[in-house]
Amino acid sequence: MAQFEQNIEALIFASEQGIRMEEIMYCLQAALNTEIDESAVIKAISNVTKKYEADAFAIELVKINNGYQFLTKKMFHPVISQLQLQRSKKKLSQAALETLAIIAYKQPVTKLEVEQIRGVNCDYSIQKLLEKELITITGKAETVGKPLLYATSNLFADYMGINSLKDLPAMNELNDPANTIGNQQE
Repeated sequence: MAQFEQNIEALIFASEQGIRMEEIMYCLQAALNTEIDESAVIKAISNVTKKYEADAFAIELVKINNGYQFLTKKMFHPVISQLQLQRSKKKLSQAALETLAIIAYKQPVTKLEVEQIRGVNCDYSIQKLLEKELITITGKAETVGKPLLYATSNLFADYMGINSLKDLPAMNELNDPANTIGNQQE
């Protein structure tokens, strides 16, 4: 049983993003050449989760976006923040964030629709979001010219730290005066 748990632990560790239960079961069945009981996988994941709750570990097993992923424990975030500052990973520009927000709330959406909302050309922002794999092309619209349709990717939820699009604030919450900062000029 310990090696079964270690196989699951290795799968989660090796996955660049959260790995879903279906993927874990598929990999185990293919590698071990045997049928795998989902309840056994759930029990093994629970055991691995408990193992990493110990103070001896700086990481923990977290369920995020319907998948499992090893993350650094919150108490180590200050030191990790320093590493991220050191490496100065480029963040999304204001234009890219605006474009991403429109796509998240209006998806699937065409580039033209995004540009009509933003009022500016969005070629560069959409290109960067595609490169960062935060959005995907989901098909073509049934309108003249059949423009591409864009939607958020699975990586979007990981990047934003949410489990699903349902975790995004509702549009009416965004317009609530209680959510503003500072004095509004008229």
